[in-house]
Amino acid sequence: MKISTTTLAGTTVLGALVVVFDYTLKFSGLKIRFPWLPFLKFDFTGIPIVLSFLLFGLMSGVTTSTVAFLAILGRSGDVIGSSMKGLAEFSTILGMALGLMLLKKPTKLRKPASFVLGISSRSLIMICMNLILIFTGVLALYGSYAEIPVIVSLLVGVFNAIQGSLSILGGYFIYEALIRRAPSLVSRENAKRNS
Repeated sequence: MKISTTTLAGTTVLGALVVVFDYTLKFSGLKIRFPWLPFLKFDFTGIPIVLSFLLFGLMSGVTTSTVAFLAILGRSGDVIGSSMKGLAEFSTILGMALGLMLLKKPTKLRKPASFVLGISSRSLIMICMNLILIFTGVLALYGSYAEIPVIVSLLVGVFNAIQGSLSILGGYFIYEALIRRAPSLVSRENAKRNS
């Protein structure tokens, strides 16, 4: 598998941006708590992950998702939290990739399909993972609201739908701006795939 210099450099920069966003938002206290489950917090680390997927493809998105996992793990030592964040971001770009792949011909439905499938896959996967953690007793160690699994799982789904929307909308917004101003950053293959 041959990786271009642009892809390698772009993935590296966006991976570094994931780390900068995570550390800056964590230590500045600017992460916004989800009101019904305060252990969940909104942030912007998903935007460079979505952007890396849109600019350079799925492997770039996987790499930046892995960077998010490692950055959070290194900062907090929390294996469960960092794994859940990495999985959430990965499931977002995986759903987006499926949406773009299902509608191969350039139509106006490709972006909405990637948006809907990105949010749906993220929410469903995180609901399932949350239920697994509740029923194995892992979340009880965090002092969470694991005593009401169905309600907690639905709230996790709502949180992930909102967080996924922020990531995808932010990623597409920056991607569209880059396409107009610096089209050389995007390979023809990825521009065609995302249109």
